[in-house]
Amino acid sequence: MFFIDTLDLEGLGNRSYLAGGARTAVAVDPPRDIDLVLTAAARRGVRISHVVETHIHNDYVTGGLDLARLTGAAYLVPAAARVSFARTPVQDGDTVTVDAGITLRALATPGHTPHHTSYVLEEQGSAVAVFTGGSLLIGTVGRPDLVEPRLTEELARAQHASAHRLAAELPDETEVLPTHGFGSFCASARADGDATTIGKEKAGNDALVQDVDAFVSALLAGLDDVPAYYAHMGPANAAGPAPVDLTAPPVADAADIAARLAAGEWVVDLRNRIAFAEGHVAGSFNFEADGKIATYLAWLIPWGRPVTLLAESPDQLARAQRELARVGIDRPAAAATGEPAGWVSAPEQLRGFPRATFADLTDLADLAALDPCEHRIVLDVRRDSERAEGWIKDSVHIPIHQLHRRQDEIPAGVVWVHCAGGMRAGIAASLLDAAGRDVVAVDDSFDAARRSGLPMATGPRSDS
Repeated sequence: MFFIDTLDLEGLGNRSYLAGGARTAVAVDPPRDIDLVLTAAARRGVRISHVVETHIHNDYVTGGLDLARLTGAAYLVPAAARVSFARTPVQDGDTVTVDAGITLRALATPGHTPHHTSYVLEEQGSAVAVFTGGSLLIGTVGRPDLVEPRLTEELARAQHASAHRLAAELPDETEVLPTHGFGSFCASARADGDATTIGKEKAGNDALVQDVDAFVSALLAGLDDVPAYYAHMGPANAAGPAPVDLTAPPVADAADIAARLAAGEWVVDLRNRIAFAEGHVAGSFNFEADGKIATYLAWLIPWGRPVTLLAESPDQLARAQRELARVGIDRPAAAATGEPAGWVSAPEQLRGFPRATFADLTDLADLAALDPCEHRIVLDVRRDSERAEGWIKDSVHIPIHQLHRRQDEIPAGVVWVHCAGGMRAGIAASLLDAAGRDVVAVDDSFDAARRSGLPMATGPRSDS
């Protein structure tokens, strides 16, 4: 009997897998923090005999090389991938034995990258699952624009062909196990659901129900922004990442925190946005540990800038450090735990700002109608694709990942900042507060804005 264990990396929207039999197993697209994979293998009582990569990843640092070195496993990487380390090159059709009666067969599925390879898990010669990486996802496919802009359309057409190859060669009941598509920006569209099969995808995946021209046109039109840190992930993975270091960073006291702020380093408060708004170290930024900290901090921070983490507990700090290591932010320069009062040497070094709802913003709009001197600045930090579906009339639009370099475009006055649900508004409010702006964080669902009576706008332009 075979088993498949899923390692769910919610912060990045990815999954890794451990699959095998009674004695040995294969790890598929392992994360940087390989202790998760080793723990899963120990729980099963199996030895990891093979580590495989579906492609050179653009959204996280792989743990594959380190895992293979540590376990002595064969490291299988698509042959066409250009890498700087020794590995077992994989060609289309190659087969390896994982355990008695359990094999893994490579199936070339270019599209997400030119060298992308899926792996079919077979028991007694019958396909039971396919690890599709960034090829066929749940209801969608991996985006084709992360390698080279000039290749995007070619790779989009390859995605269509690869999806059809999977559908044609595998039984309908074959379980589809992608790496991306659970919130990852590597997915070309939002992927809904938690599990799927080849048969289900044949019935509803655009790559399998649309002709190639219609599919490519829709795919390219729907591509969203690419996180800036993606530019660093592929080269790191191709070079061969160093082993992860999750040991505790140096402890920062109040004087050290102040010095790091004065030097232009990033001091990041990991507490939730409610606590941050109530009181925080002036100049610090808020990236919630329970939010998508790896994605948004890595997206916004100037690459290589030292970062100091402020956490309410050692556990919160350790979880954030682990998340950040997955995207190549390897070692915090320093860290502190506790409460804001312990992170400053004087109370005046603490700041706060108000939080509000869209109903509060509606009240302010009503007041402005009575008194023209009452002026509000509404800042929308959603992505272009979100704003295109509707926005608050006369609001300023600067996507969150562009805000740090475009703050001078915001008119003078109190800024009411919102996103789709509150998390990104909290980040944006902290950036503006650190820059000395008066800010109100709208901590509310944008659906409430539609119901509130605020004047809304829609149309072909998304930049009011």
